[in-house]
Amino acid sequence: MTSQKLRWTAAVGALLVAVAVALLWSRLAPPPSPGDTAPLAVGGAAPQTPRGTPGAGAGASAPAEREPAVEQLPMPGCWDGLHAFDASVSMDTFRQALAAAIGSGDHYLATYLQERLTELVGTDPARALQVLEWARSASGPELGIYMDALKAAPAVHTSQVAQRLLKMGEDPGATLQQRSAALDALETQRKLTAGDIQRLKTLALDETLDSTAWVATRTLGRVMKEDFALTGNYAPYWKELLDIGSTSDDMAVRLLALEMPSYSNPVIGEESFDSLKRILANDRERDVREMAAFRLGLTTKPEQALDIFRDAFEKEHDLCVRWAIFRFAVRASGEKALPLLEQFAAKDPRFTQDYLEFRALYASGTVDFARIWLGKREHHNCLVEEGAPH
Repeated sequence: MTSQKLRWTAAVGALLVAVAVALLWSRLAPPPSPGDTAPLAVGGAAPQTPRGTPGAGAGASAPAEREPAVEQLPMPGCWDGLHAFDASVSMDTFRQALAAAIGSGDHYLATYLQERLTELVGTDPARALQVLEWARSASGPELGIYMDALKAAPAVHTSQVAQRLLKMGEDPGATLQQRSAALDALETQRKLTAGDIQRLKTLALDETLDSTAWVATRTLGRVMKEDFALTGNYAPYWKELLDIGSTSDDMAVRLLALEMPSYSNPVIGEESFDSLKRILANDRERDVREMAAFRLGLTTKPEQALDIFRDAFEKEHDLCVRWAIFRFAVRASGEKALPLLEQFAAKDPRFTQDYLEFRALYASGTVDFARIWLGKREHHNCLVEEGAPH
């Protein structure tokens, strides 16, 4: 038989099989209901059978199963007049459009307008200052949109805009929400002068400001991160953050001040040791003492850090703070910390297994702390997610 005949025979066979399956299905499948052929309603809802049609009354065949609901994802709408608005938008017309979007609860339109405001401000400090004037009488979502738009605009890096934001953060006549929003908008600065660092520190230590003091602390830390990434400079910021972490009456502010270097990971020098030693020995909050141990774990003087860890472990009675001292001693000095870990385990047998595991990991040839930590099992119920209660 030729190849052409073989192809013809195969095609005929496939056709006969398809016909047979169709006939069998028609015998097994239930007859369609009158409503089965109706189109889906808009949005995917099941169609409704009109009254008086066959199947609507008693004695009709069983109703067809409802069509499954179709998931509808929220999508931004097409806003009437948006094209014309884009063509003619100005600083004079913007506030009216934003008020309409906020009043209607249209989150997508409000977000779009925030991005447009950033574009409108651009590099123009005069427009940025105009937005700050609007913010003086704003609150809620309107205030947030103004400040977030300004924060993303290049004009925020001009001296006059940055100084106006700082003055607004200091203004006792402004609401705490306005003051916090102004300080938050400062955090994208690439550097701060020594005087501005001191002004932010003063706000961070003002216990009457509540969350605004926390925002001032975070802004100090985030500008430190920017400056460190660009120039390698962190010392003037860290000096004041360390002082805030030592002296603030607000536990959340103290903790944040010590945490902020974690986002740029500068190597701490011995000039910080006295303050960190006092915090580790005396702070009344476990979380703050743990954070002080963390800061000591990345230093130019690991031998001195181990001496501080040895004294602190002796005086500490909280299991979780001791565990922080134990593991960050490893981070500070690597395999050279093993003799100290052996002493810790002898004093507190709860850490014996930890010592043996760290010793085995270093004996395997691993030296990088990140890999050491990934290979280490957890034996203490101390590591909790940020914000979770202890």
